[in-house]
Amino acid sequence: MSATLDLTREAIAAIDRAGQLDDVLTLPAQLRDAQWRVQSGNVEARDAPGGLVVAGMGGSAIGGALARAALGDRASRPIVLSRGYALPAWTTPDATVLCVSYSGETEETLAAFEAAGALGARRIVATTGGRLAQAARAESVPVIGLPGGFQPRAAVAYSFVVALEVAGLCGAGERLHAEIDVAAAHAEALASRWGPEGADDCLAKELARGLYQTVPQIAGAGLTTPVAYRWKTQINENAKLPCFASELPELDHNELAGWAGAHAGRFSAVFLDDSDLHPRIRQRIELTRGLIAGHAAATYRVESVGGSRSERLVSLVLLGDLVSLYIAVLRGVDPSPVTVIERLKGELARS
Repeated sequence: MSATLDLTREAIAAIDRAGQLDDVLTLPAQLRDAQWRVQSGNVEARDAPGGLVVAGMGGSAIGGALARAALGDRASRPIVLSRGYALPAWTTPDATVLCVSYSGETEETLAAFEAAGALGARRIVATTGGRLAQAARAESVPVIGLPGGFQPRAAVAYSFVVALEVAGLCGAGERLHAEIDVAAAHAEALASRWGPEGADDCLAKELARGLYQTVPQIAGAGLTTPVAYRWKTQINENAKLPCFASELPELDHNELAGWAGAHAGRFSAVFLDDSDLHPRIRQRIELTRGLIAGHAAATYRVESVGGSRSERLVSLVLLGDLVSLYIAVLRGVDPSPVTVIERLKGELARS
């Protein structure tokens, strides 16, 4: 374990050997670059009455969930995630299937690509290369090229913007170019406030220190539901800790009762709030937090920051990524390697 709660750039660099901090802090530039990469892919606009299916795993899939949340009621057709080997049973040939794999080697996404081809659905690919890019180019499927050099989970800006843009190109949602530009500028200011040069008691550092040495439970609702899942997976992969995500109001019908047994370990809770949530959901957040406070090591209510849905969503994604990295540093754990995941992939490849 780290012997200090220091979160200066120097302290972070001593632990974060691959420099993942810079990948997080350059999120605004990545949002802008992602728009350019979609335009450079020359993907033809084509109406898809069957909606959009985003096929991917892990950090490549989360972009679809974030895009769906950013669009909200501006989505005019279903936007569905497919995290697995098969497409949803209802997928029809008039759907668009976006296959996202950062490495181009994700076996589930390769299977989904083949399944979409067999169905006759339109396919679009986003990847850095690998077998997925090779298969797509062999079948004249449009490829949106992603930049190399990231951990797949650190390329969230690309998976988010690509899914948003493809939703617009297939008629599943509005185009949000201007909104993403504003969100990028807003995120730059937040990165300065919450980054290592920010105040020692800034929100990101305060949350990291409060969640340190606990098992966090992250709760979201509406816009913040996929962001809560993003926080969970980032804490899993970066901080190498158990972390769980749930959704309001559902958690008030089951998980709430489980907090009575929280003395079995050190559990903390973070509720991701948003100004546009239903008033009853916001009331539930405060009531639920109060009911579990006596059983939790720490509880937090964190509100999104910004005007548009995209601004507010991006603010919480950036915050969660920084918090997860800061927890890793506090634990003395390099956030980048995910050795056990790579071991699993290797054993699957040999079987």
